[in-house]
Amino acid sequence: MSMGRYAGMTTDPDFSGAAQAVLLRSPRGATARVSLHGGQVVSWRNDRDEELLFTSSKAILKPPKAMRGGIPICFPQFGNCGTLERHGFARNRMWALDEEHQPFNHTDNSSRAFVDLILKPSEEDLKCWPHCFEFRLRISLSKDGDLSLVSRIRNVNGKPFSFSFAYHTYLSVSDISEVRIEGLETLDYLDNLSQRERHTEQGDAITFESEVDRVYVSSPNVIAVLDHEKKRTFVIRKDGLPDTVVWNPWEKKSKMIADFGDEEYKQTLCVDAAAAERPITLRPGEEWTGKLEVSAVPSTNCSDHLDQPGIM
Repeated sequence: MSMGRYAGMTTDPDFSGAAQAVLLRSPRGATARVSLHGGQVVSWRNDRDEELLFTSSKAILKPPKAMRGGIPICFPQFGNCGTLERHGFARNRMWALDEEHQPFNHTDNSSRAFVDLILKPSEEDLKCWPHCFEFRLRISLSKDGDLSLVSRIRNVNGKPFSFSFAYHTYLSVSDISEVRIEGLETLDYLDNLSQRERHTEQGDAITFESEVDRVYVSSPNVIAVLDHEKKRTFVIRKDGLPDTVVWNPWEKKSKMIADFGDEEYKQTLCVDAAAAERPITLRPGEEWTGKLEVSAVPSTNCSDHLDQPGIM
């Protein structure tokens, strides 16, 4: 079974009725909980047992829908840009433990807690999206508690197919009005609130005073989310994913979302590593890899992390 030495199957009373989950624990005590429903990270806690991901108090914790929070996997469609259900079907399917995984070429597996999952299309999936694929997902914690997700999607079809993708990451923040994003300045973005009109970011940093739903295109591979009140910075690294989606529903939209609390927009911010503007196309036998790593560091140390090259 493809699980690191700090991982184990677990049932959590806080997720009663939820699908079977895998608990990852780093050597220094950070944890991540992964639901086999959706291959979704539903909790990520640091070594002080502070929850770093947001989950709505109204979240539905059992199939068939994805849980509102954590990190849902959006595949083979992001948003409504296609003929499938919103954000595709991967987040609503049961994944399996990948017992025949191929090496992911991590250089430090010995210090990581990890689990390997796999998703293949069902007969129902093939009716609505007639393409055979193998989606392998490794979720891991470093010894310092950094969370990483590595997706490998292979075309085992006889013809090419295209897809869009996102790690729909719900970060837990103290107050959305006290948060800013650095790393997306001067970039073009598609505004989903105005029919995907293209604009250029004008601010020195992104701050929040109203609803935001944007796709920043061709974005850097390192982005920082600064939470002033918690004196915490999320450092987001991505690879193979050219875009960054920023979303907060604000007050009016929150009241329209059934599984989201009216005031919960204040406690979360979605910053997604994504391939949203242009689809990814795989020819038969080709494989695509998309990586995400999220670190949570004291804000005074964030510049050290932003200066480090590479990912994972």
